[in-house]
Amino acid sequence: MRNEVRSCPYSFPQSPDFLKSDQRGSVIGRLSVKDQYLKVGNGPARFAHVGLAAPGDVGSWEFETKGYQFWTQANERGIFFIKAILPGIYNLYSWVPGVMGNYMYESRTNIKLPRLVFKPPRDGPTLWEIGIPDRSAAEFYVPPNETKYNNNLYLKQDTKDFTDINNF
Repeated sequence: MRNEVRSCPYSFPQSPDFLKSDQRGSVIGRLSVKDQYLKVGNGPARFAHVGLAAPGDVGSWEFETKGYQFWTQANERGIFFIKAILPGIYNLYSWVPGVMGNYMYESRTNIKLPRLVFKPPRDGPTLWEIGIPDRSAAEFYVPPNETKYNNNLYLKQDTKDFTDINNF
């Protein structure tokens, strides 16, 4: 599988609509987090999800379905590398596990990025929070199923074949 991932995009398709790897670009950068209300967590955007998508508002990449998107995950130092990018106009979007909010860098002309700093949206210090802002529900407890609350309608599915007239 790793060999397949490394060889993509392939160079053998002959269609003019398919750009070869030497006709595509790449982006390398470093993202860090600066939150004045966080005591721990400022510094590199560890394992941030970073991507390029069509220009729009912060978080608009989640609803974008027509354009190309190119995504990667930063390492523990906040360094990311996105390769095989098709020519076009993109914004850089990111979200960092454990940090509230989304990040957007708007640059429509260059691929060489400055050092990027994500300042989460805040109106003050966090009084309390439910869960961890990491886009998962891993920290929530899901109790085992109580059989007395089961809906019997969905437990025993009828196995009759409705195409056979003799089953009725």
